[in-house]
Formats: sequence, C-alpha cells, structure tokens
Amino acid sequence: MRGEGCCPTMDLMRSEEMQLVQIIIPIESSHLTLSYLGDLGLLQFKDLNADKSPFQRTYATQIKRCGEMARKLRYLKEQMVKAGIAPSSLPQAPPKLDLDDLEITLGEMEAELIEVNANSEKLQRTYNELLEYNHVLQKAGEFFHTAQRSAVAQQSESEGQQSAESSLESPLLHEQEMSIDPSKQVKVGFISGLVPKEKAMAFERILFRATRGNMFLRQEPVDTPVTDPVSGEKVAKNVFAVFFSGERAKTKILKICEAFSANRYPFPEEFGKQLQALEEVSGRTKELKTTIDLGLLHRESILKNIASQYEQWSYLVRKEKSIYHTLNMLSLDVTKKCLVAEGWSPVFAANKIKDALHRATLDSNSQVGSIFQVLQTKEAPPTYFQTNKFTTAFQEIVDAYGVAKYREANPGVFTIVTFPFLFAVMFGDWGHGICLFLCTLILIIREKKFSSQKLGDIMEMMFGGRYVIIMMSIFSIYTGLIYNEFFSVPFELFGKSAYACRDPSCSDATTAGLIKVRRTYPFGVDPEWHGSRSELPFLNSLKMKMSILLGVAQMNLGIILSYFNAKFFRNSINIWYQFVPQLIFLNSLFGYLSVLIIVKWCTGSNADLYHVMIYMFLSPTDDLGENQLFPGQKTLQLVLLLLALVSVPWMLIPKPLLLKKQHEQRHQGHNYTALESTDESVEIEQASHENNSHGHGEEFEFSEVFVHQLIHTIEFVLGAVSNTASYLRLWALSLAHSELSTVFYEKVLVLAWGFNNVVILIVGIIVFVFATIGVLLVMETLSAFLHALRLHWVEFQNKFYEGDGYKFAPFSFALISEEEE
Repeated sequence: MRGEGCCPTMDLMRSEEMQLVQIIIPIESSHLTLSYLGDLGLLQFKDLNADKSPFQRTYATQIKRCGEMARKLRYLKEQMVKAGIAPSSLPQAPPKLDLDDLEITLGEMEAELIEVNANSEKLQRTYNELLEYNHVLQKAGEFFHTAQRSAVAQQSESEGQQSAESSLESPLLHEQEMSIDPSKQVKVGFISGLVPKEKAMAFERILFRATRGNMFLRQEPVDTPVTDPVSGEKVAKNVFAVFFSGERAKTKILKICEAFSANRYPFPEEFGKQLQALEEVSGRTKELKTTIDLGLLHRESILKNIASQYEQWSYLVRKEKSIYHTLNMLSLDVTKKCLVAEGWSPVFAANKIKDALHRATLDSNSQVGSIFQVLQTKEAPPTYFQTNKFTTAFQEIVDAYGVAKYREANPGVFTIVTFPFLFAVMFGDWGHGICLFLCTLILIIREKKFSSQKLGDIMEMMFGGRYVIIMMSIFSIYTGLIYNEFFSVPFELFGKSAYACRDPSCSDATTAGLIKVRRTYPFGVDPEWHGSRSELPFLNSLKMKMSILLGVAQMNLGIILSYFNAKFFRNSINIWYQFVPQLIFLNSLFGYLSVLIIVKWCTGSNADLYHVMIYMFLSPTDDLGENQLFPGQKTLQLVLLLLALVSVPWMLIPKPLLLKKQHEQRHQGHNYTALESTDESVEIEQASHENNSHGHGEEFEFSEVFVHQLIHTIEFVLGAVSNTASYLRLWALSLAHSELSTVFYEKVLVLAWGFNNVVILIVGIIVFVFATIGVLLVMETLSAFLHALRLHWVEFQNKFYEGDGYKFAPFSFALISEEEE
C-alpha cells in the first residue's frame, strides 16, 4: 500500500488503490465543504439515506428551488433560440453570484420577457389586422368603384336624381332587381373581409346553400400571402364582399365566416369615408411598425444581456443542485449539529481532501473543523483508472464489455496497440489507410471546435473515438505496405522486384516464367506476385498463417495475464492448477503449430502442416517422412501430445479437492471465537476469501464445485480450438477487402479507361470513388472494427478478465456540464 498523499501512479495496468473514508462535517460549513470537494472531484459519496424518499430528505426544498430556477433558465434559452441568439461561450470572470440574487434576477428577467412578449404579440396582432384591413379597403373599394361606373353608364337621364346609396347598391344586384319596382326594394347589407384562399370555394358553396341563393359574393385574391393575426403564419387569402338581405341571412353569414376563419372588417359605403379610412389605417400601420421595431430592439438587448451570462447562471444552478443532491446523501446528526459522509476515494487523494476540508473550515468561519478518517470494510471498492483524451476511447472499448474488478489486470493498456493492429491486419491497404488518416486528422486538428458543438449520433461516436481511428489508420498504412497494396495496386516503393521474365514469352508473369534476378524485395510482398496466378495461394498462405501466429500470441498473453492476476491476489491454487495447465495445453498444440509455421518459413520446406497436425493425434508413432522439418520432431510431438493429455485432468481434479481441504481447515476451530480482530487477521480473511473464489459461503458442496470446474475445463479445451479458428477471420476479412478493392479497380476504373471516352471515364471515376468510400472506407471499416472488437472481448479477455467491477463515479463539477436538466 502506498502512503497517504502519494502521487497517482497513472498506471493503466492496475486501477488506483481506493479507501473508504468517513467525514464528519459541521452543518455551518457543509455547503462550502461540498463545493470544494466538487471542485476536487476525487470522492464518491455513498447514499446513507437510501431508505428515505426524495421528499423526506433534508434539502428537498433547496432542490425544488434549484429546479424552478432551471425551468426559468430553460425558458430564457428557448427565447434566445427563437431570436437566433446563442449563449456566449467566451470565458469570463464575473463577480461571484449568490444563489438568492440569481433567483431574484431570473424571476425579474422571466417576468420582463413575458411582459415584453405579450405586448409584442398584441402589437403584432393589431399590425397584422391593420394590414388585412388595408387590403380589404383597397380590394373592396375596387368592387364599389367598378359597380359605380357601371351604374352611371346604364342609368337613364330620368334616374339621375337617385340617391348615392341606391346607385352604389343597384349595379351589384342589377340582374336580380332590374325588374323590381323601386318602391318595393328592400335595404341590402354587406359583409367584407378576408378568407383563406384554399377555403374560398367551399366558403362560397356554403354561403349559397345557407341563404338559398339569396346573396351575392365577390372575391379577389390578394397579390402576396398575408400574416394571419390569429395564427401568425403566412397565408394566401381572398378579399370578399357578400351582399345579403335581412337579419336572418346576416346571422347565418356571420356564423359561416367564423367557421371558415374568415376575418371580417368594416367597410364604409361612401367614397370619402373610404379614403379617410385608408389614410388612417396607413398612418396607424406606420406607427405600429415603428413601435414593434423598438420593442424588438428592446427584447434583443435583454436577450443579449442574458446570453452573455447564461452559461455562468446555468452552471451555478447545476452546481448548487448537485451540492444539495449530495448533501441529501449524508446522514444528519441533529444532536451534534453535523453531517456524516462516507465515500470512496483514491489513496493518493487523502491529503488533497484534507486540504479542501481545512480551507472550507477557514472560509466558512466555522469554530469546529471537519474530521477525516479511514474506515475498514469488506466491500468491493470501485475501479478507477486515470486516463487522458488519448487513452479514454481505448478504455471505453474495454468498459463496454465490463468494468474491471478492483485491482484486476486491465486489458486497456494492451488494447491501445493490439486493437488497431488487428483491425489493420483485416483492413491492410495503405491507400485506404491514408484516406482514413486524413479524415480523422481533421477531427483532431479541429477538436476544440467540435468539442463545443452538438454533433449527431454517428459524428459524436466518430469524434469520441478519433484517436482510436487514427491509430487504426496508421497501422493500416503499415500493414498495407507489407501487403504492398494501394487501392489493390502494387508499387515498387522499396526497390525493384526480385523477379523478371525468363524470356518475352512469359507475358502472363506466372511463376513458371519468372526467375529471380536480384536480391529479395526488402519490405513487404514482392510487387511481381500481384497479378500472377500464384498470388492467391501465396497471399492466402501468408495471411492465414500470420492470423494463427497473432491469435496464439494474443491468447498466450491472456493466459499470462491470468497468472499475474492470481499472483496479485495471492491465489496460489489458480496459479498451479489453472494458469500452468492452460499454458501447457495451448502451447502443446497451437504453440507447436506456430513454431512449425516459423520453421517452414525459415527453411523454405514444402512440408504439409495440416498432415503433421492431424496425424500427430491419429498416428503419433508413424514416421513423418517428407513432412519432417527438424531432427527429433517425432519425439517432441509425442512429448507435447502427452503434456496436452495430462493438462486436462490437471485442470479438472486437483482444484476442487484443494478447495475442499481449505474449507475443512478453516472450519476446524469454528467453535472458538476470536477475542480481537487485528489488521493481520483481516488481511488473512481477505486472502482466504480470494482463494475461495467460487463463493459457497458456509456450506461447501463438493459436487457443485467439481461441476463448476468441469465446465471451466471443457470451456477452455474447446475454446482453445474455436478461439484459434476464430482468429482466421483476420485472414478472411483481409482477403475480402483485397478482392473487393481489386474488383472496383479492374471492373470499374480500368474498364472505363479502356473505352477511350471522356464521359465513360468520368462516370467510371465517380462510381469508383463512391464505391471506395461507401463500401471500403465505411462498411469495411465498420466490419473490421466489429471483428477486432469480438477478438478482444471473447478470444482475448475471456482468458483472464472477469469484468464484474463498477466504475468510480466521483462527485465532480467537471462532469455536471454534460448533464441535461
């Protein structure tokens, strides 16, 4: 154990050492203490009031108050969004805000904005009504002027003494009333207004049916859409004037106007009054426009003032709410006027926490200081790895499978290298790798800009894993150079090919017509192997055998890590009866196969490794013949086969027997009670608990333990075979990626080039680019990523990683900025 106050190890291999602490805080300094601890962010509080509902807790009122302020802030933000004003993200150093003052300020701002909005809406509605009234005066006036001109032309000289009112009305109803005796004419009324254009036809039909044809309707469309005073939306409308006779008809027409959302406006019959009304409406419209503009400027100035301080206000409210949430988790001691807190913290943070407590005591002028003490407990501590922006994404890959148990070996440190490398083995093409690298480089160069923006789900995922992707692209460039593939095309980057045609007749460049004329190609696959008939078996063999080597190496690493786990937790049973036989079994079979592959590569032998491995089991005593790679191979195979057979019962039988023996020894003196529990006895008890990892409590069922061990043994033996075969996906996906790339190049780009037509060439280039991006850079990237994920989660981590821990979640203000209210 490190001493208190030591620096953090920054060791990804093991999580930080944790301790359960108790803090007794005076009530008068509790708020400031939590504030300082939140700034520190190294203490995870336990809920000591889990049996109480949120409404029964001490600070429920304060939380409700913060919630109300959060509601006001949301309202202010909605208003800023509607006005197109973004909250200021510039760092400022305003004077310290008090929560009470902020509550008053938010209340005043909300009330002022509500009043300003109400006045603005009222003025805007009046303004829209005046605009509609102006259209009615213009269009309906044209109705009457047209009717008047027609009446003057048709009236005879004997009718020249008629009143202006009848002369205005008679032409509109001329056809219906021409033959009626003037002495028997009835007074005709009219209603004018605007109706939505889409409802005009239905409006006319309903009016006709309701009045049984006893009406006359004139309509004229308005040139531009007008803003409806009620809905505030732009609507295409018609100006209408409907003439009727009688109060009963008028009542029906008014109801129909309401049903069709037709806004009605008064229209004077006399021409002079029409001009006067038009002038008044125009004047009032200009005045209202000026008033509305001034109101909008005032509203904008209010919102800009809010925007400059919104982030600080929002942060303060979230901070205060989190403080009171945490205070509600503490136990209240009324008699001693203090709060009792318990929580987990890293061992290295002890002095930092004590300093924060001391500063809170001084700044709050408390007469009594806080008490900090470490508690002894058998609870499993949380797991805490200190990561940075580069290692965080790799650690998240591991945590997605399961959080490491406390102090368990962490696969994240190996994932930083192995994950992008296994991806690159499947994705190997240095042309595609460069494309992936350049795209990811943009995210890294502009990470400050992107980190402050809200991105979509897919873009957010890519941005979060930008360092994983750039590592994947770098490794893809490396493996692509080894495969010598640039969009499936080979290049002589590191020198001339070692092979050349024996004579001009070897145009197909087969191995039968090629001879070695210079030294071996210095790095990667010789470019002459691409395009030859022997390319497929050669690259197949290379990638397949390389997949087996990588798989066996990674599985051995997993078993070695299980040894370090057992050694760290002082579990000697797992060391000798799990780690050792597993390592022997795996390497007696697949480790031996890996050695044969390397020997065959070094010697250039034509031995059939399939035949060697199959007959190692079927006929272990037969002579190897031409498949022998080195002297003594037959004897070595017999020894390895014997070790593989012995390791199976070695894994199965001894461990349950030893666990039973340990259980009996622990309970021989169970009738005696210890007088005192010392630190040493606690350590011994914890060690014995680790040894009895199967966890059967006081009752030990040998049959259950034996069955459990049998399952683990069968799982490992079968898994060793299936996991090794699973690594062949590295070969399969690499081959698929290469073949797809070749198809797009030869069947699209080269084929389009062969037509000697510019249009076909451009189309071919476009198809090639989209196919490369859509299939190879998106779908193939995702496919290789998921397969690399599976190889780490299943084939690698299941050898040693339990992943049954839980994350360290400290009380930290640095984390609340991402939370949504």
